[in-house]
Amino acid sequence: MKMKYHKELLSGNEAIARGAYESGIIFASGYPGTPSSEILENISKYPEIYSEWSVNEKVALESAAGASWAGARCIVTMKHVGLNVAADPLMTLPYVGVKGGLLIVVADDPSMHSSQNEQDSRNYAKFAKVPLLEPSDSQEAKDFVKIGIDISEKYDIPVILRSTTRISHSKGIVKLGTKVENPNEIHFDKNPLKYVTVPAYARGMRVKLEEKVEKLKKLANKININKIILNDKKLGIITSSISFQYAREVFPDASILKLGMSHPFPDETIRKFASMVKKLVVIEELDPILEEHIKVLGIKVIGKEIIPNIGELNLDILEEAKLKLSGRKIVKKKFLKSIPDLPKRPPVLCPGCPHRGIFYALKKCNVSVVGDIGCYSLATFPPLETLDTILCMGAGISACHGMDKIGYKNVVGVLGDSTFFHSGMTPLLDIAYNKGASTIIILDNRTTAMTGHQNHPGTGRTIKNEETVSISISEIAKALGIKRVREVNPYRIDETYQILKEEINSNEASVIITTEPCILNVRGIEIEPNEIDAELCMGCGACLKVGCPALEKVPIDHKKFKVQINSVLCTGCDICCQVCKFNAIKEAKRETAKNAK
Repeated sequence: MKMKYHKELLSGNEAIARGAYESGIIFASGYPGTPSSEILENISKYPEIYSEWSVNEKVALESAAGASWAGARCIVTMKHVGLNVAADPLMTLPYVGVKGGLLIVVADDPSMHSSQNEQDSRNYAKFAKVPLLEPSDSQEAKDFVKIGIDISEKYDIPVILRSTTRISHSKGIVKLGTKVENPNEIHFDKNPLKYVTVPAYARGMRVKLEEKVEKLKKLANKININKIILNDKKLGIITSSISFQYAREVFPDASILKLGMSHPFPDETIRKFASMVKKLVVIEELDPILEEHIKVLGIKVIGKEIIPNIGELNLDILEEAKLKLSGRKIVKKKFLKSIPDLPKRPPVLCPGCPHRGIFYALKKCNVSVVGDIGCYSLATFPPLETLDTILCMGAGISACHGMDKIGYKNVVGVLGDSTFFHSGMTPLLDIAYNKGASTIIILDNRTTAMTGHQNHPGTGRTIKNEETVSISISEIAKALGIKRVREVNPYRIDETYQILKEEINSNEASVIITTEPCILNVRGIEIEPNEIDAELCMGCGACLKVGCPALEKVPIDHKKFKVQINSVLCTGCDICCQVCKFNAIKEAKRETAKNAK
């Protein structure tokens, strides 16, 4: 009698979470970042799994390492830039190894849909000498979690599972399995030769790591998730991840070597497949990692000559590659009917966003603004046009300090509350310790807004929405040695401007903290939109400079216009009222978002 399996339509992220549950994982940690955020959010729904938003990815991996050494099966989640933050423990953990299986899930973002760079995390697997699994759909995303945990425990090594935006967010039918229990005793066995990486011990660990890699190479050549799909032998394609789906659709007759475990490289399987086909092509997103290794093996292969190394792949790109392979001329597709130009829709801060007030005031200060990663990155664009740099999380403070120390004083640093807890405390300590005089603005809207409103140490809630301690940013700043710490309501433009001027002109380090919540997190209040008196509106456009989507231009003729308020969008924040010199905008009379805590 065949067992019946329940099936569900799941995104890749949901499937990974289900895989964690079925695999007996009992510890899950991570830091939110698109496209990975929903993995841990869905894992947290399983009461059997302890889950936490860690303050950053380094802490998440280190915590999971500790849990693993005590016998827990563990999963850590992050996006690709988060793996940079976790790189320090990642490079040493393969030396030390694990006890309970440890899976590091990293979600890459080809084409940078919501990221500041486009890196290929497969490089880290090679760099750290760890196994790499690459699912190509939601079913594999679930199944590869269990495979990764099993490999981790058997070979005493952490395993990376690499997703991409398309895998993470696309949905597919997933056959669910049954849950297994964590098989390991929760106990830490003292063993300095295994766990203590002092040089005398680490040298021996290094040799053992190479021995593990050799064993994993043999596994890569026989594991069934690396499979040869034979069709027409005139063309052979080596591929992995979402690229497999595109290749299968555009080259339906080609033979394919699909790599589910792409590192260590399955050299024997690659050589075998190459010998079976007349022409060999590698189809992979971003870096030519597979291509370069295959060439090192002495195998002739076509790759980035026809496949771009920038941006995510799609069917049109592979159709062009197919034409290049055949030597045919590429003809751009023509639409049967011309499509009119659509109105431009630049990204903007939400109506009523408290960040708008601080950046409007900053623009009046005429200073350079060193920025960071968050919703406030949108202050780069018109009409605010205030943010001048973005590097990585925490650099809003560090880079500002660097400018200050070489004598450039007309600068402030800006970052958000979640970013401050993630990587802002150490550079703020650096300013105090090294006698800096930077002005740092922390935009505290009480949530991790940009990645989906996740909790953090300042919100007073855990990932499971349990009540916990709420950390005070102002008290931390003072404890780190900053003497000038001020709070400001960013909806009060004039007051905000005056405080900014005072702190920028001070010769001491200072921290300014905005104290209003994200408008999308405000619930249970009554909001009445502002109104514009059409008779008083002079069409000067001053209110439009705050960049609020609720303010709309209404043409009168080809030269003149007036402004109206979209009552559906307006939150009654009153910023526009404060910038109108003609008192044409009337404040909302009832309680508004700016009064809510």
